[in-house]
Amino acid sequence: MNQIVLTIDEQHILVPEGVTVAAALSLSGQDICRYSVTQQPRAAFCGMGICQECRVTVNGQRRLACQTLCQPGMCIERGNNG
Repeated sequence: MNQIVLTIDEQHILVPEGVTVAAALSLSGQDICRYSVTQQPRAAFCGMGICQECRVTVNGQRRLACQTLCQPGMCIERGNNG
């Protein structure tokens, strides 16, 4: 299986081609997608885009991590997407 390089919070990570951003976050060793307004960590919950707990910023735009496929060179930021 081919591997691609992307950036998560300014750290480069190698992931299998074809995985979602949620999977890449999990593979990074920290599956937190965002922090709530009360600074509680949130991770992918439903895995199909209904709950929207997995909001992240991808290349400057808000996306659902469970619905976004990784692309080479992609820049992912967890940040405060509460």
